[in-house]
Amino acid sequence: MSSHKPVFGTGISTAVADIGESLRLAAQADRQGLDLVTVSDHPYYAARLDAYAQVGVVLGRTERVSALVSVSNLPSRPAPMLARTVTSLSALTGGRLVLGMGAGGLWDEIARLGVERLGPGAAVRAFEEAVTLIRLLGGGGEPVTFEGEFYQVHGLEPAAAEVPPVWTGSVGPKSLAATGRVADGWIPGHAADWLSPRYRDSRPVIDEAALSAGRDPADIVTVYNLPGVVTAAPVAAPRDADGVWRGGSVAQWVEELDRGRPGVRRPRVRALPRGRRHPGRRDTGPLGPGDRPGGAGGRHGRPHLTSRQASSGIRHHGGRHGRRARCRRSRLVDDVLVLAVAPE
Repeated sequence: MSSHKPVFGTGISTAVADIGESLRLAAQADRQGLDLVTVSDHPYYAARLDAYAQVGVVLGRTERVSALVSVSNLPSRPAPMLARTVTSLSALTGGRLVLGMGAGGLWDEIARLGVERLGPGAAVRAFEEAVTLIRLLGGGGEPVTFEGEFYQVHGLEPAAAEVPPVWTGSVGPKSLAATGRVADGWIPGHAADWLSPRYRDSRPVIDEAALSAGRDPADIVTVYNLPGVVTAAPVAAPRDADGVWRGGSVAQWVEELDRGRPGVRRPRVRALPRGRRHPGRRDTGPLGPGDRPGGAGGRHGRPHLTSRQASSGIRHHGGRHGRRARCRRSRLVDDVLVLAVAPE
């Protein structure tokens, strides 16, 4: 069973029209002890803020909350520059960042940015290559020369800051396998939870790819999108006739999330041979009970997230009691919960 403890957070709008409210919610999340603020990435829409510009402002106005772009639009953000962006933000904030990565979905929109359109297979290869290169460009060390199919760098010095943990939005089997080989977390699409066919069919692909690469599948967390409502009183049927979660009282949410902990439900997989580790990963050692991500934190006591520590730490957020509210987005990342609740 996983020993990770829950982490709580919230998603905020990237709409230009909602700047004031988004910054207010980010500050509230930081003030009330949440652990993560997430934003989406759609740079082809003029009415949306650039995700990393928004994250930079959010992190600059807060003290302890971490941020996630869920997920970075890789085709519009070349891997070497994305590496510089995330390691710079990590250095500036004491490691308060998670790197979300996607191969690219809305290609008609992406192409309007002047980006070369890639087919599905090429997009996945570029995605895996990008994660590999980004990992090489953080944590210090000798200059990197990389000759890939999509990216080439020559004698490029890595940033001193560690690369944040990488969570992906993989869907197809090739992309899922890439997640197993190189990523630290997976976000199933279409609000798929632990009872869904998408999870049951997809997670084994990640696990088998991880094992083939000499990795422990348990190091790759699963991020569940679980929308629903939080009600003042219990409801008769928290799930609908198709088994889709609709929500209920706080007690019903707690019961469901506890029942769905992947540390209990994940299928058995072959053990990782002793001494085998993910290439390039630094072993930061086990976390003790009650540890925050990065132990005592980065500079100024802020939580420092590394690839091995992304799913640790615990905070509790008490919502507004006695009011019916709608969960705009909720995520359980193995034992990490990111819950966004707004008044209905």
